[in-house]
Amino acid sequence: MSEAKTNNAWTTYTGVSLVGLAAITIIAAATRLWVLTAIPIGFLFGFFLQKGDLCGASAFSEVLLMKDWRKVFGVWVVVATSMVGFAVLDGLGWVQLAPKPLLWVNYLIGGLVFGVGTVLAGGCVSGCLFKAGAGNLNSMVGLLGMFFGIAVVEYGPLRAAFQSAQKTFVVKAADGGPVTLSSVLGVPFGILAVVIALVTLVVAVVRGRGKGGEPAERQPFSFARAMTAAHWKPWQAGLLIGLLNVPAYLSSAATGRNYPLGVTHGVLQSGLLLTDGNLKHGYQKPPPPPPPTAAQPLPLPPGVVPQKKVSWWLILVVTFVVVGAWVAAKMSGQAKLLPKPPDQTVIAFFGGLLVGGGAAFGTGCVIGNIMSGWALMSVGMILFGVMTVLGNWIATYFYLMGGGLSFDR
Repeated sequence: MSEAKTNNAWTTYTGVSLVGLAAITIIAAATRLWVLTAIPIGFLFGFFLQKGDLCGASAFSEVLLMKDWRKVFGVWVVVATSMVGFAVLDGLGWVQLAPKPLLWVNYLIGGLVFGVGTVLAGGCVSGCLFKAGAGNLNSMVGLLGMFFGIAVVEYGPLRAAFQSAQKTFVVKAADGGPVTLSSVLGVPFGILAVVIALVTLVVAVVRGRGKGGEPAERQPFSFARAMTAAHWKPWQAGLLIGLLNVPAYLSSAATGRNYPLGVTHGVLQSGLLLTDGNLKHGYQKPPPPPPPTAAQPLPLPPGVVPQKKVSWWLILVVTFVVVGAWVAAKMSGQAKLLPKPPDQTVIAFFGGLLVGGGAAFGTGCVIGNIMSGWALMSVGMILFGVMTVLGNWIATYFYLMGGGLSFDR
């Protein structure tokens, strides 16, 4: 494609995308139907993920495979940036921070299974979403496996074990709330967030100066070049995703879901739209619960199956992650169907089962538990993240690197 045609293409996609996102945001503000803001949030999230190729599975694997920490640093930039943004939202009283509790058995088992699965599936949940948008067949099949894996834990034979672990193996802070870095260290969230962000900035500057060698000639910034580039630097995508996580928290909270970005249950609930008609749809903040003295709702009659709850905020986010990734890939000429060898596709499906089951048992994935969970300073999410990396490295060593066990003395 000639440069003129390429510029025309990115101009068209950019113009249509920006006008569409702006129109949706205006409609949401005018109607107070804040669930619609999930559309621009999801679109931009998918766009940034694809441009940064910021998949948690490859980020962790590349540390072993290529001794490359750039994507891991990109993930950390998401955490540090989100952390500061959440501190601002909390200080203004716009959201009530809701870190996840320390369900240590859930996170030990779920994180390990999830981490192994990400290697076999070729991506974490968000990784498969944006790769599917660009045309990766294995990622599409992996997402199908994830749906079944999540459903087995949420509604299938593992539901009882999942719920029992949640109730039994939970550790609380001294005040009865979730265990966080802030509660453990006795330092206010905002102060700790600023300190972590400053340390991250200093490390980035020192690391940049310590590379040595001749500095590369810097070209003047070009929006067209940025939009048509195959990939951005991971830290650049990480910074944008971290900034996006702040309005995402506001958008999510306005619909009654008091948590930042997450995609695991969005995948499950998108699948439920196609497979289950007994659903309770949520798209706005529910009314406050009745006082204890008010009449309580009657229990369901025998034989009546309770409705499964679906959040349209999550459904719209995961749907438009795929759309945003497709637009980003289209701009750089990367959007095309990528079939894989049949054996790899089968492995991707079973890897997806592990990813979905592990994410459901561990209550989230790289996005909800690491990028958002670490930014909320949840100690439980840190445990999940450590187990995810461990599982990923075990699978990377044996499956991708052909490693083995040796018992020779």
